[in-house]
Amino acid sequence: MNIIAIDPGPEESGLVCFDGARIMQHAILPNAEILSSLTALCSAKIPKLFVGEMIASYGMAVGREVFETCLFLGRCVQVAAQEGAKWRLLYRLDVKRNVCHDTRAKDSNIRQALIDRFGKPGTKKAPGGTYGLAGDEWSAFALAVTAWDLMNEELPFDPLTPARAGTATPCRSDVPSV
Repeated sequence: MNIIAIDPGPEESGLVCFDGARIMQHAILPNAEILSSLTALCSAKIPKLFVGEMIASYGMAVGREVFETCLFLGRCVQVAAQEGAKWRLLYRLDVKRNVCHDTRAKDSNIRQALIDRFGKPGTKKAPGGTYGLAGDEWSAFALAVTAWDLMNEELPFDPLTPARAGTATPCRSDVPSV
């Protein structure tokens, strides 16, 4: 199964397609292009899972960008569901717990753990397993790896319930269209 992971943002987002062993595609694109790419990727005849990073509130006031990101994430879920893909939302804490085994991990810790697991980026002449990843693509890759790991625990998981160490529930593909 291929995983399509998006680290959403208010104007542009990171996208990674991952097959469990390698990164097949990655990009940081404007959100309108992400939606078009998502439609094309999800309509391919290969089983796939769409994963997005769910927004979490930690008690601080939020602004316009957070609400725009929430709206965009919802649009992504709708596109994935309409194209027949299963979908899952993961919180950042779930990614930290899975990739680094510590919820206090920072982005640099997550990046290093991914490099340790999949190989150094390398060079243009000798690309490594994480070659070319930049910015939000690292977050999208971490989402994809976490979804892959949870999926392969052979436990069903629910996209609306955060994954908590061994308490996963089933994927969804039943989003009502508007």
